[in-house]
Amino acid sequence: MTDFAPLSAAKRWALGSTTDKPPASVGRFILQRQLGRSAQARVWLARDPRLERDVVIKLLPPLPQEDPLLLAQWLREARHVGRLAHPFIVPVFEADVQGRQPFLVFEYVPGCTLAEHLAQQGRCAPHDAVALLVDVLDGLQAAHQAGIVHRDLKPSHIMIDAQRHARVMDFGMAGPVAPAASAGTPAYQAPEAAAGAVSTPAMDVYSAALVLLEMLTGQPPAPAGRQEAPGPAADLGPGADDGLRAIVQRALAREPGGRYASAAEFRDALRAWAAPASAPTAASNATLDFLLRRMRHKSDFPALSDSVARIQRVATSEDDSISDLTHEILKDVALTHKLLRLVNSVHYAHASRGTISTVSRAVSLVGFNAVRNMALSLVLLDHMQDKAHASQMREEFLRAMMAGSVAAELCATAQAAEEAFIGAMFQNLGRMLCEFYFPEEARQVRALLASGRVQGEESAALQVLGLGFEDLGVGVARVWGLPESLQRCMRKPLGSPTQRPPEQGAERLRWVALAANEVAGTLLANDPARVAPLLGQIGTRYARTLGLSAEAIGEATLRARHKLVALADALELRVEPGSAAARLLQLPAAAQDGALAPDDGLEPLELRASTAPALPTVLQPQAGGAVSLAQVHDVLTAGIQDVTNAMVETFQLNDVLRMILETMFRALGVRRMVFCLRETRSETLTGRFGLGEGSEAAVRAMKIPLRAAGDLFATVCLRGADTLINDAADPRMQARLPPWYRAGLNAPSFLLLPLQIKGQTFALIYADQAVPGGIVVDDRALGLLRTLRNQAVMAFRQAG
Repeated sequence: MTDFAPLSAAKRWALGSTTDKPPASVGRFILQRQLGRSAQARVWLARDPRLERDVVIKLLPPLPQEDPLLLAQWLREARHVGRLAHPFIVPVFEADVQGRQPFLVFEYVPGCTLAEHLAQQGRCAPHDAVALLVDVLDGLQAAHQAGIVHRDLKPSHIMIDAQRHARVMDFGMAGPVAPAASAGTPAYQAPEAAAGAVSTPAMDVYSAALVLLEMLTGQPPAPAGRQEAPGPAADLGPGADDGLRAIVQRALAREPGGRYASAAEFRDALRAWAAPASAPTAASNATLDFLLRRMRHKSDFPALSDSVARIQRVATSEDDSISDLTHEILKDVALTHKLLRLVNSVHYAHASRGTISTVSRAVSLVGFNAVRNMALSLVLLDHMQDKAHASQMREEFLRAMMAGSVAAELCATAQAAEEAFIGAMFQNLGRMLCEFYFPEEARQVRALLASGRVQGEESAALQVLGLGFEDLGVGVARVWGLPESLQRCMRKPLGSPTQRPPEQGAERLRWVALAANEVAGTLLANDPARVAPLLGQIGTRYARTLGLSAEAIGEATLRARHKLVALADALELRVEPGSAAARLLQLPAAAQDGALAPDDGLEPLELRASTAPALPTVLQPQAGGAVSLAQVHDVLTAGIQDVTNAMVETFQLNDVLRMILETMFRALGVRRMVFCLRETRSETLTGRFGLGEGSEAAVRAMKIPLRAAGDLFATVCLRGADTLINDAADPRMQARLPPWYRAGLNAPSFLLLPLQIKGQTFALIYADQAVPGGIVVDDRALGLLRTLRNQAVMAFRQAG
């Protein structure tokens, strides 16, 4: 009998009706486009208007009306899954029901699923497949420790994000360890799961092994119950060996007791296999520990380690990374100045229209990864300058920068170029560290190489240090917490260049980095008259591996050489004439005459000195925390122009606000700043983001009730009056400061700049200093600050 019962559009559509359009929204979420569908669910990209972010909505089949207990059970499971927090798990933000339509809200992860990746690229290289599954198993281990079994692990439930990490998603079907329901995809189920046994972590271990096997072979698993572990003749791809085959066989044992006892044990077995033959043995680990102890005794190594670790934490943060990166860079005045010189150099001239005077603007124009990589490079340069052997250190740094520049030019996409730049540069990390911290041993390595008694730099370093440069660099990178993908790139691929491009991007990056370092080494070690034919030989040797012609590799090398000259000029790196480092900065005769590769966007070299943009002075706070008014005017003026340039183009509101706050922060030399915004449903201004020392706590503390009688902050906001308090410790002023401010911030001096539209304050810019009278503002500076404030108001108006 036909069912004519009235159904909502959402219910009919979720059940598979083709006569109704999908709903425009679910709850507060606005549906944008469908990402996928299955018999059990529809998956949508949606917009959360409240938090202004993209999310993924999974619409599940409507709940039966006759079973009210099912909803409570489902919500309990969803809450349990929602507590999972791990870098390699896609988190559940919310679970709710609209009518009888249940839905889950997930973080939106830009990228593709592993299933899509395999469909597009084919099988993975063994090391890349293992690297992805290590991420998966790391996430599964966290879930298992929380009492959650996935029960439906397969390639379509694994995302590959922009950093090439694998992230497990769709724990929506999973629940606490309990009798298994009829969940899961049969082809990926463990034998005992198909038989209806109790859900256990061992089932996920089996499914993960099937996913690994599919990545290695490029073939989906056999139908349920017919899957077998790979035999001795199974083709798991070039680079797979009996060790990897044995790991897969154990994970695919039909009896749960024969498998790895946990996802962590499976993960650790794969990690041990993935370590190259040159990975540290117990003896070399002891050597590394000994060298690290020697380095820690030098005062600059802990400072270097802290700087690198902070920048790396920003790079892997799931929060507002752009703001955090800007914050980290601004902590170091010298780093800020050099980075702004670098982004204003010819190297990045194509990205900007005019001078870039704020780090925020640099990030928005040049890209987060590019600025992060520049910051890491500059941190190495700044910490590795020693008068005793400064010339040798400049040579090593320029060699690394040349390798990075060549690697970037050999890549087709911006993202791959940034990864290749930092990977090729960090292949030199071990040599750079040795040269700086162990200069005597570094000289011994060079002498041993020159004598001809050993073959290759690694062998010479092993003989002198007891550890190769590669192991030293990777060991320190591990201590710094640099990503595993970068650590893999720092390991040079073994053997001769392959006769066809690697199937996976990560493996190609290793070959790109190796080729780029060969180019840099050739330029450094040879007379310019002999360089051209040697570079031609490198291009011929790597052409098939990189999927480029020898001519294209040569053109990329020439572009990189021009850019290195510009970078060295921007960083004010001076080298001795006739030195090896000088050879790196010497261009071919034709290029010096202005004959560059077509469409390289570079100006003739002789014009650089006259056309280099002038940057405002980077402020150095004076005694008492104050800065000179001339510096204040210069930086504010440059910032206003920067913001104006940004607002002429299509802009993001948050980017403009960061630029404005950063300009004020640098100009005034204040301790911290906070941007506050009015809550839409209350009469309260709350902190949203900040800069400077203790800004995170200040953001949390800033909650300004606009109707509080006698509250100085409320009065300033209601009147829209720009206010500078020079001495907040004055008893009369203390009486007007609200309790929340005295308890949480209580700065000796502070500045308030309200933002108004139609006479109503909707935002506030707050700045403070650690000493009375520490904020220097004259009439001109106040006018410039108001111009910046008005630019913020205009940005809000234009953003709607």
